[in-house]
Amino acid sequence: MSPQEVITTTFEKIKDTAGTVRKVRWREVVPYMGPAFLVSVGYMDPGNWGTNIEGGSRFGYKLLWVLLVSNLMAILLQTMSARLGIVTGKSLAANCREHYSKGTNFFLWLMAEAAMMATDIAEFLGAAIGFYILFGIPMFTAGLLTGVVVFLILGLYRFGYRSVEYAIISLVAIIGFAYVVEIFLAKPDWSLVGYHTFVPQLSSESIFVAMGMLGATVMPHNLFLHSGIIQTRMTSDPTAVQKKKLFRFAVLDSLFALNMSWLVNSAMIIMSAAVFFTNGIQVDSIQDAHRTLEPLLGSLSSYAFAIALLAAGLSSSTTGTMAGQIVLEGFLKIKISLWLRRFVTMIPALVVIALGLNEIDVLVLSQVVLSMQLPFSIIPLIVFTMRGDIMGELKNGRITNVLAIACAVFVIGLNVLLLFQFFGGEF
Repeated sequence: MSPQEVITTTFEKIKDTAGTVRKVRWREVVPYMGPAFLVSVGYMDPGNWGTNIEGGSRFGYKLLWVLLVSNLMAILLQTMSARLGIVTGKSLAANCREHYSKGTNFFLWLMAEAAMMATDIAEFLGAAIGFYILFGIPMFTAGLLTGVVVFLILGLYRFGYRSVEYAIISLVAIIGFAYVVEIFLAKPDWSLVGYHTFVPQLSSESIFVAMGMLGATVMPHNLFLHSGIIQTRMTSDPTAVQKKKLFRFAVLDSLFALNMSWLVNSAMIIMSAAVFFTNGIQVDSIQDAHRTLEPLLGSLSSYAFAIALLAAGLSSSTTGTMAGQIVLEGFLKIKISLWLRRFVTMIPALVVIALGLNEIDVLVLSQVVLSMQLPFSIIPLIVFTMRGDIMGELKNGRITNVLAIACAVFVIGLNVLLLFQFFGGEF
């Protein structure tokens, strides 16, 4: 039985037993798992590596709380994105096109594309560095090889959407396993880890990196991506009961996948703090981080680091291309080949590599650009999901609205602090 048939059969069972309470069987959940894993890739892409390694090496464990807050925000916002896609049958971008003026819609598209460009540079650069570290090939050649491998992953579409999901989930598993090895070898101070995870600390020196961590965790393109790919789990004409059930499964999917990405991100900072900060080592590049790991923790740690970086870059480059397609088609109703978009979006990343710019600086700056673009995707998402004329009975509840607005205020507030610090202010 195909996944679509399983979903249809499950929906019929749900409809027949509506109003009764029963345990959800695992085999009912499995067909719905996957979209959040594609989204979670963006939460542990190479942009996260740049900000997490810098944050851990410069400030120790002190910025772990940023990841916790960011992850809670990500879970809330991604489930709202899934809810919008389920109820309307349209992506966030398509809803913007439908409900906003042409001028507003075009502006939001430009902001989304700016965020996508920053994302793509970070993802592509990270995969190229992974190839460079593992095989010692020149960076520009590594960049071209990255493009070829991403093309191959996208080529799995010919075997069905699930094939791409399985490939991405496999890469996510590699990242997770690699960081289990890293943490085991690093032997961090777990009491400090626990303390700084729940006790916020921020200064004028750390605000730039904290903003980068926020931008690397709550990513604009993921809000567009989730609202689009969740529709692969929908039947052609779902009822209200079916939509509610699908949303419940989407929440489970998001909780599982995004909490996993939070643990991986936390592991990056913990490793960096335990190895670099504790030994008074300032890491200026990802290559430096890799080279420094070997004498301190051994070759196993350095290889695990490189393999995880490569997996993160390849998987996030693939999902970033998918998100770009959803954004372009949703805002402008223009559909181009995924292969063509991948080819075009490779160019800025290859230019960065050819110029030999410091990759840590590029990665951190790209994540700050993402964070600056967040309000232009968060605010429309909140507005759409709280409107009864769009969402019907599945609109946000009062508590969800309060939390979502608090997230928006938090993000905008950090942006203001960043600009204040950028122009020389201190606090």
